[in-house]
Amino acid sequence: MLTVRSFTFNPFQENTYIVYHQDKTSIIFDPGMYTATEEKILSDFIEQHELKPVHLINTHCHIDHIFGNAWCARQYQLPLEIHALEQQVLERGAIMAATYGLNYTESVEASIFLEAGKTIQLGDEVFDILFTPGHSPGSLSFYNQNNQVVISGDALFQESIGRTDLPGGDHQTLIDAIKTQLLTLPEDTVVYSGHGPSTTIGHEKRYNPYVSGRAF
Repeated sequence: MLTVRSFTFNPFQENTYIVYHQDKTSIIFDPGMYTATEEKILSDFIEQHELKPVHLINTHCHIDHIFGNAWCARQYQLPLEIHALEQQVLERGAIMAATYGLNYTESVEASIFLEAGKTIQLGDEVFDILFTPGHSPGSLSFYNQNNQVVISGDALFQESIGRTDLPGGDHQTLIDAIKTQLLTLPEDTVVYSGHGPSTTIGHEKRYNPYVSGRAF
């Protein structure tokens, strides 16, 4: 049994997720904490629920998803896990922060590179790693069949999709990835996106104008 807890952090209103197993092990996805207050919100939740983080994962490495990488790696002694194609995006973190006039503590380097078709283990639960590029060159989504949940990063939002005008983005690549990797999941699968509310695959197949076939 898995529980998904979301936190909305930083000036970009990014969703950070803690997914935890009944055995108290947990995964931190996309730590976006920008202030000490936000770091405390996350650490208090982990402490109160007696969780043990065992994975630190970026679905992709845009600045709003990596603000808290350094803190989480240090606080919980975790290596950073990303797709290899996100390495170049991660390395531009300081440049992107400066572009927006934001403070940034340099992320730890990634030491584990995740691959599509492989899995991530959490207790006796398994996440399938799905390759969903287009918003970013190495974007990944993580699907757990048993609990019917997918952590989609910025690939798919409620009735929208991730922007594709940033370096490494490509609109058609993203549409193809959503259609082949995400919309093929069961319709009752809950989608936990990098921004905004959760949705379901069924809802997006019917109402998302970018992928449902509806006219804009």
